[in-house]
Amino acid sequence: MQVIKTIKELQDIRKSLNGTVGFVPTMGALHDGHISLIKEARANNDFVIVSIFVNPTQFLKGEDLSTYPRKEEADIKICQMCKVDFLFMPEISTMYEKSEVLIKAPQNSYVLEGFTRPGHFDGVLQVVLKLFNLTQPTNAYFGKKDAQQLSLIMQMVKNLFLPINIIPCPIIRENDGLAMSSRNVYLTKEQRVEALKISKSIYMAGNLISKGERSAALVKNKIYEVLAGLDVEYVKVVDNSFYEIDVIQPQNTIILVVVRFGNTRLLDNIWM
Repeated sequence: MQVIKTIKELQDIRKSLNGTVGFVPTMGALHDGHISLIKEARANNDFVIVSIFVNPTQFLKGEDLSTYPRKEEADIKICQMCKVDFLFMPEISTMYEKSEVLIKAPQNSYVLEGFTRPGHFDGVLQVVLKLFNLTQPTNAYFGKKDAQQLSLIMQMVKNLFLPINIIPCPIIRENDGLAMSSRNVYLTKEQRVEALKISKSIYMAGNLISKGERSAALVKNKIYEVLAGLDVEYVKVVDNSFYEIDVIQPQNTIILVVVRFGNTRLLDNIWM
């Protein structure tokens, strides 16, 4: 595996590659969720590029940019074990100049996560577009846990006519059901136990819908019952465009849950 730090080195390497390229963009602190994406890329492409970059433009003032988990040595070893070909680990000064062309997320980015974190998705799309331009992947792999982010990246690829296949991948969970996240390390032991209510509520909702329930209001109320006692930021039932719906439509519904534990936000969802 080759670790790349500069733009020129990455561009020169990309020009030399003859075959399909799978790309997995990450912010590091790699866990089994990231590993599942890398393995999917490895199984279906001639070359695999992984990026590790904690992108400052997607963090709002007061968020955890300075304390975001960083595990560079461990991440390199994980990528080596997963047989990654090239690992791109740029500095902020490599990725951004003082004056930048900005990317504006579409109107449907200002609901849910975009409402809570205005401007967040502008930064996400900005860095992902930069990484796409550098790596020119055949296929790019993203987890379904960040559902709205995934949807907006797919829209960007479509709107900007990028010749890239976006591959959505399933949420990977701990043995007890908690959705894997780099931010899980922030939880205390007590919070970690309480957080299991999130996946419990998701499983319950999926079970209700599989039995024929179609009322979004009823499903939301049942989820809130399971989450009683937690600091619930929102529970939403939306269609694939992320607009709220009253009637659950199989194959076109996502149920989203966000819960706060102090300054830590945990996201989970189920795609129906």
